[in-house]
Amino acid sequence: MSNLIKTVLFLMASAFLTHLIPFNHFFRSLNTMIHEFAHAIMTLALSGHVMFIELYANHSGVTYSQISSGWSLIPISLAGYTFASLFAWFMFYARAKGKERLGLQTITLVAILSLVLFVRNEYGIMWLIGFVLLNIVMLAFVPRLLRDGYYLLLSFLMLEEAVFGSFSLVLYAMQDPAAAGDATNLAQATLIPALGWAIFFTVFSLWCASRSLRLFFGGRKPRKSRDHTRAFQPRYEE
Repeated sequence: MSNLIKTVLFLMASAFLTHLIPFNHFFRSLNTMIHEFAHAIMTLALSGHVMFIELYANHSGVTYSQISSGWSLIPISLAGYTFASLFAWFMFYARAKGKERLGLQTITLVAILSLVLFVRNEYGIMWLIGFVLLNIVMLAFVPRLLRDGYYLLLSFLMLEEAVFGSFSLVLYAMQDPAAAGDATNLAQATLIPALGWAIFFTVFSLWCASRSLRLFFGGRKPRKSRDHTRAFQPRYEE
C-alpha cells in the first residue's frame, strides 16, 4: 500500500476518533488561527498593512489587509494553507524530539500575538482568551503525561484540518471557482485556475501529513535526564 493511501486512511480514522472527543469542536479553530496568522505575517513582511483578523465559530476566518503591489498577493495567498501544513509538521517534529512543552509554548505565543495584534471580532477574541488560558493551565499545573496527551490531540486536529481544509478548497473550486478563497485570489493573480491552486494546496498538505505521520510512528526521542550522581572516590587509610 502506497504511503499516500496509508496517509489518507489514517487521517480518516483519526478524524473519526477525534470527533468522538468532547469539545473537539473548540480546538479545531487552531488551524484557522495559524492560517490567518500566516497571512498577516506575510503581509507585514511585504510592507503591507494588516487591518484586522476575524475568526468564526464555524472554523473559518478572514484577514483584512492592504497591500502596496499586486504581485504581493501571490505570496500572501500562498502563506495560509502552506504554513498551516508546515506548522502541523512542526508540531509532530517537536513531539518526536520530546519537546511537547516547547511546541505548546509556541502555539500559545502565536495565540497571544494574534489576540494582541490582529483579531478584533467578539468570537475570535473570546476563543483566543479561552485557548491561551487553557494552555497556560496545561503548561503550569497539569502533569506531564496529561499535557503531552493534550498536545498530541492538538497536533492531530491541526493535521486533519490542514489536509481536509485544503481538500474542501478543491470542492469549492470545482463548484464555484470565484468562491474558493485563497485559490481564487491566486487564480486572479496568475494564469493558473483556482482548481489548480486548490489541488496544489491539497498535495502539499498530504506531503506534510505523510512526514508528520512518519515522525509519529517513529516514536519519541527520550528526554535527557540529568545525572546527579557523583563519582565515588575511594579513600585509603594507612
